[in-house]
Amino acid sequence: MPDRSSKPSPPESPASVMQFAEPGVPIIRGVNWAGFLALYKKEVRRFFKVQLQTVWAPSITTLLFLVIFTVAMGRGDRAVLGVPFADFIAPGLICMGMLQNAFANSSFSMLVGKIQGTIIDYLTPPLSVGELLGALVVASMTRAALVGFAVWLAMFIWPGVNVGIAHWWAVLWFGIMGAAMLSFLGVLTSIWAEKFDHAAAVTNFVVAPLALLSGTFYSIDRLSPAFQAVSHANPFFYAISGFRYGFLGVADSPIVQGAAILLAINIGLAIICYFLLKSGWKIKS
Repeated sequence: MPDRSSKPSPPESPASVMQFAEPGVPIIRGVNWAGFLALYKKEVRRFFKVQLQTVWAPSITTLLFLVIFTVAMGRGDRAVLGVPFADFIAPGLICMGMLQNAFANSSFSMLVGKIQGTIIDYLTPPLSVGELLGALVVASMTRAALVGFAVWLAMFIWPGVNVGIAHWWAVLWFGIMGAAMLSFLGVLTSIWAEKFDHAAAVTNFVVAPLALLSGTFYSIDRLSPAFQAVSHANPFFYAISGFRYGFLGVADSPIVQGAAILLAINIGLAIICYFLLKSGWKIKS
């Protein structure tokens, strides 16, 4: 006869048979797109909440440069590279505004986290180093693109300035490469800096001089050979000259060489940022 005293055991709950990965073994395979997009949206919303300061104010400041150099200084009738002076400096001003704001955004992200003690919000989510770096850089490039569009729109409706585009590929390539270069540099700054004064020092003594001496307001063909050599050593020069080529179809720099130099610089900066973030230098200590 069957043993009626023994009762069948209840089925195991799903939680009891769930397999957990060993510590240190990643559970999310491939790219964590959900986490990447979440951090990207957070960074974009952070600067977009104060868009009057982060997008529109730089546009007005850049437009004032155009007014000062074309009206107040009486250079409206000058020609550079065969085009009116206003048409010459307009693309450079657009690109310069993009570069400066890309750096401002990425240099602020993790720095404010270190100062306020919220850096853990960047380190604890299930994001790889590449995903973290990519979200910060792409968000900064988004701000650069918005500032560039706002400046272009202001110049488009400004009388006496032609900002028609001759080569879309050059505008996109040099705009993206230039914004990415300054975004990576901003991430490096936020990793190294321990207070806002450090980031301001990089802005005032590195970014601003390189931007102003990049050929935005002049053609380097009119400089002495020594200063031309200095200009060719400035990566901002290739970004702005190539971006200007996209609008005017003429440039004072070798376009293909400039495109390759910017790509190489971005690859180098990306590798440096990746390994510094992975090591946790000045972030996890």
